[in-house]
Amino acid sequence: MTIELSLLLWSVVIGLLQCLATGFAVTLSRGVTFGGSARDDQKPIEGIGGRVIRAFKNFRETFPFFAALVLAGSVLHRHSALTVIGANLYFWARVVYWPLYVTGVPMVRSLVWLVSLAGLLLLLIGVA
Repeated sequence: MTIELSLLLWSVVIGLLQCLATGFAVTLSRGVTFGGSARDDQKPIEGIGGRVIRAFKNFRETFPFFAALVLAGSVLHRHSALTVIGANLYFWARVVYWPLYVTGVPMVRSLVWLVSLAGLLLLLIGVA
């Protein structure tokens, strides 16, 4: 298994953990009854819970690009230093991004997001 595929699998773990954290945030904020309901009341959740939810939403916005690039690289047998660096930049930036977002750290969080985007661009160049 390539490093890129390994990081893809670990990114799935990150996504699952963030999904669980989002469920906990909703339950803590709105209660077990709301968590078990159809959740028709979609008022925004504020504070840390809201940041947990928004951080997961942000992950879901970028992860499909990462998955597509890694899988395309695997199918096309495009494995190079560029794809390894890109995959590592994306993965580790996503690991760092979540706690920065959840704790409300401004600016640095945005810079870390840009690092993850740079990783995606390197992957794209390496796969293309």
